[in-house]
Amino acid sequence: MVGVEAVLFDMDGLLVDTEQVWYEVETEVAERLGGTWGREHQRRLVGGSLDSTVAYILRVTGSDVAPDVVAGWMLDSMKSRLAEGVELMPGADELLTAVRAAGLRTGLVTSSAAVIADAVLGVVGRERFDIVVTGDDVTRYKPDPEPYRHATGLLGLDPGRCVVLEDSPNGVAAATAAGCLVVAVPSVLPIPEAPGRLVVGSLREVTVDRLRGLAA
Repeated sequence: MVGVEAVLFDMDGLLVDTEQVWYEVETEVAERLGGTWGREHQRRLVGGSLDSTVAYILRVTGSDVAPDVVAGWMLDSMKSRLAEGVELMPGADELLTAVRAAGLRTGLVTSSAAVIADAVLGVVGRERFDIVVTGDDVTRYKPDPEPYRHATGLLGLDPGRCVVLEDSPNGVAAATAAGCLVVAVPSVLPIPEAPGRLVVGSLREVTVDRLRGLAA
């Protein structure tokens, strides 16, 4: 039986409660561009990259402002909000502690830019992760498997020995395509059950034994 050797955590909406923060930033930027924003727009972007978010906002608002300018607005606004603090999702701190205590390796794999990940890691603790992969480290984003293939490559592990924790369909698709086992904790969008996938309501339901059981 192949055993689990590493646990890879998504960041936004899974490890930390930032989906509402992103929604506020998206709304602010869309209005700055002369448009409007709603939850239906956010649902289209969950688990996506900054580039795809900027492109979508420009398309929705019909603005001709340069994408890099809009991306700068979003990053500046996110950094400002995160500087005020960020909350870990229920059960995240306990699970991270348990996974490390069990001797499993850990990674953070996010579509967010490195500057956003750095701000979050300043709260969560960078030392709790063996590797960190951000949107700046890849050329293709979730749902493409590249982020998780890159992460497992950095760890030197077969993807089948890694469990990924994700909250979005894009993230789950990326992890599955990379060959990883998956625990889904749906946030904004629903995620169905599937072979090799555990769907739970909260990280509080996840234990090291349950993670290891996925490989059985």
